[in-house]
Amino acid sequence: MGIDDKKIKEMLISGGYVTGENVKKAEKFAKDNNTLVTEYLFLEGLITKDILGQALAEYFKVPYADLNSKKLSSGQVLMIPRDVAEKFRVVLFFEKEKEITITTDDPLADGLFEELKKTFPDKKISIAYSLSEDIDSVFVYYREPLEERFLKIIKEGERVAPKIFEQILSDAFTDGVSDIHFEPQGKDTAIRFRIDGVLRGMGRIPKEHYENVINCVKIQSHLRIDEHFVAQDGAIRYEKNNLTVDLRVSVVPTIEGEKIVLRVLAAYVRGFSLNDLGLAEYNQQILEEISKKPFGMILVAGPTGSGKTTTLYALLRILNRPEINVMTIEDPVEYKVSGINQIQTNFQTNLTFAKGLRSIVRQDPDIILVGEVRDNETAEIAVNAALTGHLLLSTFHANDAATAIPRLLDMGIEPFLLASTIKVIIAQRLARKICEHCRHSIVVSEKDFSSPSLSRAFKFFGSNGKKFTLYGGKGCAACGNSGYKGRTAIFEFIRITPEMQEFILKNPSTQQIWQLACRQGSRSMFEDGIEKVKNGITTIEELLRVAEPPY
Repeated sequence: MGIDDKKIKEMLISGGYVTGENVKKAEKFAKDNNTLVTEYLFLEGLITKDILGQALAEYFKVPYADLNSKKLSSGQVLMIPRDVAEKFRVVLFFEKEKEITITTDDPLADGLFEELKKTFPDKKISIAYSLSEDIDSVFVYYREPLEERFLKIIKEGERVAPKIFEQILSDAFTDGVSDIHFEPQGKDTAIRFRIDGVLRGMGRIPKEHYENVINCVKIQSHLRIDEHFVAQDGAIRYEKNNLTVDLRVSVVPTIEGEKIVLRVLAAYVRGFSLNDLGLAEYNQQILEEISKKPFGMILVAGPTGSGKTTTLYALLRILNRPEINVMTIEDPVEYKVSGINQIQTNFQTNLTFAKGLRSIVRQDPDIILVGEVRDNETAEIAVNAALTGHLLLSTFHANDAATAIPRLLDMGIEPFLLASTIKVIIAQRLARKICEHCRHSIVVSEKDFSSPSLSRAFKFFGSNGKKFTLYGGKGCAACGNSGYKGRTAIFEFIRITPEMQEFILKNPSTQQIWQLACRQGSRSMFEDGIEKVKNGITTIEELLRVAEPPY
């Protein structure tokens, strides 16, 4: 990038973006947690990406170009030859007739202007600054398929397995992958990435080279390389170019060979808030109001991978203050947050959710986060903690918000205890967002909703047979030709009102609970998703993939 960490700190202080005291705290945090100073500043909300970009642009005495604010086409990006783009880290940001603006993360690079004049001899060239990670995301247009790069590495014949593994990790981090799958299938091994909740094939490794890749992964995750018939679990901390990523490693034997799955863990929660989750304004108001109460339980329900923990941590960002003692018990600790005391369950030492929660209650907490209520003992302790002056946040496996109450009652929680402690139940799913780079409008009418599932969805649009506009993604390099990039959550809320408390005492069914909730203003996940379809955030097909119409 052409600028070191020390200069960034000086620049942020001299520009009035942060104080010297902020930087001292950030330095301590960075040293204790093996991360960057800017990571702490992001976590605490003291700066944003745009503020950092503007400050760096001021240092270089050039304008700031926010690559997230403008859709760049592949044709525009590829006007700069790949070798020039990668050497000087440059992107064509703007072009008109005789003028162009080139953005880079190193405006002072030797030979930059001379090389650009060779590429654009008839243009007046202006230089701007963009953040390194944003330039990396644009460089996806230059990227060759993984399989082609594998073949080149194999042909070169030097350090084949480490180089293949490095290429896989590099693509995974750029694409925002949550899981990396290595799946042996006969003569070769398929590599698949889970991107925005959906697995996507990325390439194949010949079997004779996969054995060395397995050993490479095992060595880095401190697993036995001579054991091939027992499941093994480990972890890798990947560090390169100021990037630190934790990977959870699982190796299991299959009839075709050893299958590996790497879970990419977010080391720190960077700056997301309730606004970023996709909460409707009225639901956000409910959550913010209830979170201010001194005690009670907030429960988030949904299947694995539906974003429950992310929602709770977004809420904790609001609640986490110096005068508050926040403690968590999780399996595993997915996000590390400054100022929060986090405990990870440990099967080998018998540190379970229930035992950890009993200990937390003796630690004078104000707010407790329990990673999951998964058994009767944990449920009882959690309810009692919420009853005795603690605000307790937890997740629960249930298909919808209304199902959570009967299931908790079936776990042995007394109805009067549950009614008096639980404040709100949230159910959620994650839906893929339409790619901003290739989004386009589609005019549709009722005849376009001919399939049974689509015809059930049509009634929620309230179009009365008229044509209306929806949106979709054409598919481009930025989204891997899927038409989707990123995810948003769809929600349903059941607020525990005095009437609902009385109802819980009667041990009601799921259907009865939902009928009362609807009368009190609750909307289903599908109805929440329909609003996101109308607003061009996601597609009706994606919504039907993750949620069903309520009737």
